[in-house]
Amino acid sequence: MPEPLRFAFALRALEIHLTFATLVALAAWAVTSPRRVSATTKYWIWVATSINFVLPIGVLIERFRPPDVPWALPLEDFGNQIARKGAIGAALAAGWLLGLLWMLLRLWLRIRAGRIGAEVPSVPPVSGLPSGFLARGVPVRFEPSGGVPAVDGFLRPRIALPAGIHSVLTASELDAILLHELTHARRRDNLIRLVHEITVCAFWFHPLVWLTGSRLSLFRELSCDEAAIRGARGEDLLSALAKLANPAETLLLQAGASSFVMDRVAVLVAPRRASAVANAVQAVIFGIVLLAAILGSAFQSNLMHRAHMGEFCPRHAGR
Repeated sequence: MPEPLRFAFALRALEIHLTFATLVALAAWAVTSPRRVSATTKYWIWVATSINFVLPIGVLIERFRPPDVPWALPLEDFGNQIARKGAIGAALAAGWLLGLLWMLLRLWLRIRAGRIGAEVPSVPPVSGLPSGFLARGVPVRFEPSGGVPAVDGFLRPRIALPAGIHSVLTASELDAILLHELTHARRRDNLIRLVHEITVCAFWFHPLVWLTGSRLSLFRELSCDEAAIRGARGEDLLSALAKLANPAETLLLQAGASSFVMDRVAVLVAPRRASAVANAVQAVIFGIVLLAAILGSAFQSNLMHRAHMGEFCPRHAGR
């Protein structure tokens, strides 16, 4: 396959993938809008949306041959216009590559500015820390330099607490904070966020990728607050947030107590009972849309491959 045509083929595959990923993102926005759906359900819907952007499942299974559909056959000229105008393709590729390099540099600098992967200086455990949390597989470290409660690390997360936090919070408030952070650690939220940040680097030009990141960040925090509410620690968490609230922006990949304070306070002040039926219905609706998008992407990719092979119009074979 000539290089210009190979590029056009790849560009068409990317177009197919992003078209269906965009539809999935719009569906995620729609099904996560109702208030009666829990933040945890909304969070996992947006996680699936993010993964769908970075993992082109439909394009990867394009050799799967669906039934012939006559109205879809005129796909034979899938990218020849761009193939004939190499300058346009080269300009698009150069612009995307510059953006990718800039975003990767931005991500690297932001990670270096954080505490991820660094050894946090430890001090002896403080009184008032619930000892049960020390035996649940998530190490707890204490920072003598202050800061806010956060989770550090990707594969082996650990909870980082300011060394003097026991003098600021009561035992029940500290328990609520740890419930929140433990949820982050157990779900490997830092790793999920890193994967999405890499997705942003690759698709920096797509506004819905940025929107997905914003929704992930919001519902990541609200869903961890739900864990505290279920543990009858909602009021304690609200009180702890009031004491720990910091207007400074939290660092990348750190699920700190200062993230989305106003949204979290609004939910904690007046917690809404999520409907199990609504959760199930919205999850099923989104699952159907996601499956349809994967199959649709595979269908279109198969047609593209068959068009390239000249199956629909033999005069194009061998181009």
